[in-house]
Amino acid sequence: MATNKPSNYEDDQVLVEGNSHVKKTVILNRPVKFNALNYQMVLQLSEEFQKLENDPAVKLVIVKANGKVFCAGGDVIEYYRCSLIGEWALATQIYQKQLTLDYLVATYTMPLVFLINGAVMGGGAGLSMNARYRVVTENTVFAMPEAAIGYYPDVGASYFLSKLPGFLGEYLGLTGARLNGAEMVACGLATHFVRSKVFYLNLILLEKSLYEVDVVEPNTIQGIISKYTQPVLLKEDSVLHRLDVINHFFSKQTVEEILSSLEHENATLKEEWITKSIRSMKAASPINLKIFLMSVNYLLSSFSLFLRWEPSKLELVSNDMVVTYLTKILEIEGWKELRLPPRDMHEKALRAKL
Repeated sequence: MATNKPSNYEDDQVLVEGNSHVKKTVILNRPVKFNALNYQMVLQLSEEFQKLENDPAVKLVIVKANGKVFCAGGDVIEYYRCSLIGEWALATQIYQKQLTLDYLVATYTMPLVFLINGAVMGGGAGLSMNARYRVVTENTVFAMPEAAIGYYPDVGASYFLSKLPGFLGEYLGLTGARLNGAEMVACGLATHFVRSKVFYLNLILLEKSLYEVDVVEPNTIQGIISKYTQPVLLKEDSVLHRLDVINHFFSKQTVEEILSSLEHENATLKEEWITKSIRSMKAASPINLKIFLMSVNYLLSSFSLFLRWEPSKLELVSNDMVVTYLTKILEIEGWKELRLPPRDMHEKALRAKL
């Protein structure tokens, strides 16, 4: 019998596998779209994670992705379509579901192991960065590039980026800079580094070993993952070798001060990472740069390639304008404030090794 599915419905975007009642593997299965999280996918993930958490037989959940990209982020095309037709309530609903999913993962009551092989950006980072075990490889690339497309790092980014050493989180959020797998472990975004080798053999063996363990408890899981873990070696040009310099620039109170100090330094000492930072920040949405910086500070105390932002300059963005993005929406029919149920966070999940 035919089922009534949306015209954009895609089958099997989320798979659940496992030859054991005790251990299950959740798979992101939208490789053609780089596993970008659309609404359907968020709903499926939410349903599966809740179902597994409430199943007394299940003691361990592994999360991985098909394809060469773990998750390229949220499917911004969905939000774009909502804006074109004025469906703001629907856009809000999609966004709230995604935030609730991220919160569920961050507070999951059983061991949750993410095998992050390939790019993890935006919504993919929001999904995985607060999980208890975050395994990365030499193929992993992390970035929060939202400001470049007229948005700001969301999905809990102000929470996990604020916990990074010094002002590294501000640097990553304002510039969209990328980190590799070794750098992710060093700064605390990932917990373990496993070299994937030929045909991802080590990841396959790791998953197999997790399935074979008799006793599922944190020390056992930690021990199994550690058997496949290699020490991280930062490249000579890694930005993490320059944390003192990053702290000097990105500890400024305003985006204007940060950008001005970078430009002043670049006038006499031209370094590639500084030049890239300036270029990225100047190409990004001014108001969203300020929204991100303010959101982090609160916790601590088809698109065109030639986008025209409004306001067009940092100095045209007032604090009052930024505050409007961080306050309740009252005039949209059907809008409801997101209320998350009380659950315990994994406070020690994100820990730097620098």
